[in-house]
Amino acid sequence: MTKTIGSAVLDATRQLALAGIEGAHLDARILMSSVLKVAPHQASLLGGNFLDKTQLERFGEVIQKRLSRVPVSHILGYRDFFEHRFFVTPDVLDPRPETELLVVEALKESCQNVLDLGTGSGCILLSLLAKNLSAQGLGVDISEAAIAVARKNAKNLHLQNRAHFSLSNWFSNVEKQKFDLIVANPPYIHPNQLERLSPEVLKEPMMALTDNEDGLGSFKKIAMSAQKFMAVGARLVFEIGYDQGPLVAEILNTSGFQDIRVVPDLNGCDRMITCCSK
Repeated sequence: MTKTIGSAVLDATRQLALAGIEGAHLDARILMSSVLKVAPHQASLLGGNFLDKTQLERFGEVIQKRLSRVPVSHILGYRDFFEHRFFVTPDVLDPRPETELLVVEALKESCQNVLDLGTGSGCILLSLLAKNLSAQGLGVDISEAAIAVARKNAKNLHLQNRAHFSLSNWFSNVEKQKFDLIVANPPYIHPNQLERLSPEVLKEPMMALTDNEDGLGSFKKIAMSAQKFMAVGARLVFEIGYDQGPLVAEILNTSGFQDIRVVPDLNGCDRMITCCSK
């Protein structure tokens, strides 16, 4: 059986759409480009070319994985985030476009010593260090598997000499030192909201999604200890849930932080919160 690239993508798009997968055409195009080993836009330009047997079989395999709701990033083994490509596995939270706003916010002021709490793939810390060539940073995570992923990304981006990673439950294993920037995308989804998440999201590490409390537990734990590790006037930048701005602001205010500011995303929803130590 022979089939052109264009017709194979069209057939796959229909299958994915019928399965209720949003962005079906984009997913099909990206997965086709991975089979062809070309950029997604090149796959479109090659639409009239015929697939060989091996390519057709491989494309069928990846589409079947997507139909079983395996995230595209898990199929590909990577996710493009900010300005770089990051190796990802099911052991880490899939880097998302909205988290790029955290990087943008953190880069608004210079920093030399960064702490990334719950680093996961290391995408936030490594994106910051790649833009600030004089900075160094530490990423911590409670997951050994996540630390392994972050270290691989640091090596891939030639940042292993400035990015260090260690196993730690928030600050529990962080040596006493002063950072001028602390960043975190902690688990903030309320357990009651998990049933609303897509099957793809639920394939990610649950401990990176929810605190199994009220979605605010991680903010409270971090705020309680953070200033011990912050230089005077150092910044703390969190990603937060769309409705958590006032609640997290109150936690930070109670913990003695100042210059607290909620930053909306492009849709006007709460997305980041920044503050400074005394």
